[in-house]
Amino acid sequence: MLSLKQKQGDSSEQDALEFLQQAGLKLISKNFSCKFGEIDLIMQEDKTLVFIEVRYRNTHKFGGAAASVNLQKQRKIIRTAEHYLQKNYQQLPACRLDVVAIDKNKKIDWIKNAIEAAA
Repeated sequence: MLSLKQKQGDSSEQDALEFLQQAGLKLISKNFSCKFGEIDLIMQEDKTLVFIEVRYRNTHKFGGAAASVNLQKQRKIIRTAEHYLQKNYQQLPACRLDVVAIDKNKKIDWIKNAIEAAA
């Protein structure tokens, strides 16, 4: 049985997926998981592979959904994305790390290049 938080997380990921698909992105993978962490969505936008962290917050207290992607979470996402690339690609594609922040009113804020990884 899923907790209320897990149900909200799944619902937010689905909302983000539909929003991004309407924007022209194609789904590659959902909930990619490895020993370093998890990436909610991996999508393709033209020739760019996009790793997407979906965050939901029902309040803007403490900065809201986007602000919840702290430095520790960013590092986990970067390591997980690097692992995915090493596992699946011999030649690295163009990549981007985005955040999709969703609030209780289902307002979606898509932040492209929200996380920067050192080359």
